[in-house]
Amino acid sequence: MASDIKSSEIASGWLKAEEYAANFSDLHAPLSTHEAYVEADRCYFCYDAPCVTACPTGIDIPKFIRQIQTGNPLGSAKTIFEQNILGGMCARVCPTETLCEEVCVREEAEGKPVKIGQLQRYATDHYMRDHDQPFARAEPTSKKVAVVGAGPAGLSCAHRLASYGHEVVIFEAADKPGGLSEYGIAAYKTVDDFAQSEVGFVLSIGGISIEKGKKLGIDFSLDEIRARFDAVFLGLGMGSVNNLGLPGEKLSGVVDAVEYISDLRQADDLSALPVGRNVVVIGGGMTAVDAAVQSRLLGAENVTMVYRRGKDAMNASDYEQQLAQTRGVKIIFSAQPVQLIEGDAGNIGAVEFEYTSQDNGKLAGTGETFMLDADMVFKAIGQHFVGDGTDAIALKAGRIEVDENRRSNLEDVWAGGDCIAGGEDLTVAAVEDGKVAAEAINQYLKSERG
Repeated sequence: MASDIKSSEIASGWLKAEEYAANFSDLHAPLSTHEAYVEADRCYFCYDAPCVTACPTGIDIPKFIRQIQTGNPLGSAKTIFEQNILGGMCARVCPTETLCEEVCVREEAEGKPVKIGQLQRYATDHYMRDHDQPFARAEPTSKKVAVVGAGPAGLSCAHRLASYGHEVVIFEAADKPGGLSEYGIAAYKTVDDFAQSEVGFVLSIGGISIEKGKKLGIDFSLDEIRARFDAVFLGLGMGSVNNLGLPGEKLSGVVDAVEYISDLRQADDLSALPVGRNVVVIGGGMTAVDAAVQSRLLGAENVTMVYRRGKDAMNASDYEQQLAQTRGVKIIFSAQPVQLIEGDAGNIGAVEFEYTSQDNGKLAGTGETFMLDADMVFKAIGQHFVGDGTDAIALKAGRIEVDENRRSNLEDVWAGGDCIAGGEDLTVAAVEDGKVAAEAINQYLKSERG
């Protein structure tokens, strides 16, 4: 763990084995068949349905819900997979409360939307339990595409390209494919090793191989793969968490939230993970919420999230904020860290914060400060793109600049997911990026064949 926590400084194993199991069980129990029928019956099956427009991947939501209603969950799943091959994961992690369900007519009329996300999970789980692949691969084209990164964008792109008969090689720096789905999502949202099951489902179409432990800029160069392959897709993710830039940031117990969540996701024994009694999380996005909630579930007594702006400006949705608060997390708005204060023997002991105000949209400190005791501090103030090996790629606002087809400034290189400028930093958006890029790459390869 990059946080360099010494086991003697922060304890672990606060809970009993059955408590860990309960705390990290499925956040939402899957719908039973009866529950799915009842929920599907609530859908108005709108013409020009707003939920479809709100879905980044454009799933025909009324159609897949009607297929559930008529007792055809396999057909429902195929409708979903046609637009989103990672529909199972997105059903678990999509912020549906700010996408399809927010614009549901039932939400507008009653304040209670159709449970679109849970219905999507019902259909996709039903299919994936007993079936490998709903799509047949076309005849091989002899064209080869390199995909860098086996996260949602890369897997989506690879699957669509493979369906057209192209050969795809995915280069992945980590030990496991899956990207954010494997390493960056709260453990209680994706139980039972679902991320790897979904990777296997994607690969079952054939024509896709993965080379693990291969990092762009270290193990191979962009020029090398451009020479070896007919096209390249970059699904690199972000790469690094932003630093606070404050005194005391190097103290033991000051933790990179992304890496901690990754360690938790890969842990065989949750009781062995270090966690403080008094935890402070600095940030207001999904990573901050996931770190805060999971700290509580691991046994932390006091967990406080501190965000520099007001509630309405938080990247974490109202639902996620409520999830944190119902798990015992305290949220303090409009406060920014000033310094991290040493406790005993180089360990974090407290954090000093200053209240903030906004003047014409500009954030400023008020001069009023307060202290929070802390034996563990999570940094969750966003990430930045690390473009090792991408010197020839044009950037915009620190990320890869692409056109509407996700093509970069290089004729044979496309990109998608968190690494591109203007992206939404959502799994479902990354899936759409990969799909859009794959369609463009396929057209490019067809023209090359001619």
